[in-house]
Amino acid sequence: MKGVVPAAGEGTRMGSLTDDRPKGLLPVAGRPLLAHVFDSLVDLGVEELVVVVGYEGDQIRERFGSAFADTPVTYVEQAERRGLAHAVALAGPHLDGDFLLMNGDNVCDADLAAVRDRHRASSAIGTALVESVSPERAAEAGVFERDETGAIVGLVEKPAEPPSTLVPRGFWAFDERVCHACELVRPGHTGERELSAAVDLCLSAGWGLETVRLSGWCRNVNTPADRDWVERRL
Repeated sequence: MKGVVPAAGEGTRMGSLTDDRPKGLLPVAGRPLLAHVFDSLVDLGVEELVVVVGYEGDQIRERFGSAFADTPVTYVEQAERRGLAHAVALAGPHLDGDFLLMNGDNVCDADLAAVRDRHRASSAIGTALVESVSPERAAEAGVFERDETGAIVGLVEKPAEPPSTLVPRGFWAFDERVCHACELVRPGHTGERELSAAVDLCLSAGWGLETVRLSGWCRNVNTPADRDWVERRL
């Protein structure tokens, strides 16, 4: 498996901390944020890291170079930030089979191997790390829709009335077919091509999705307060 890391965003919620550097290079517990993400994927045995860069991407290239912990690193340029599905579609030509996808600002201390292993044993399009949250938080995230048997049948982005409280936690194992779905999705009301729309398209095609409940913790580092929280945990 290869590991795909979208890391093209500007990190505007970090304020002045990202005025002259990408969020992925912000120090978290003494190391760049992306180093924590790369560690998680390398520990899972990925054979290559495919990193999607954009804002101040040259700094990321210069910091990590062509390898991380003896694992080759390939960089893909996302000149315009058009959403997570767009980032995955750009990475598609570098993928040849199943792959792991981890958000470039997601720090985890969790059993991620369970997601990889569940996917390897499944014929579904993908396997998602998931968590049950409050209805208020569910309304601000992508939310899974389930049928009467509990099977995942849809993924809705920021619904006014969430169909469940089960949300993805930014770590996935995917069949490369999802890249084609990412190419097909159209921009949403924000102008971005959402990964949730691509996953929903796959579910509509009957390809199925597995889930693994979060055991441990994961945190998206979007704000200085998030960084403080992660540093305390680490």
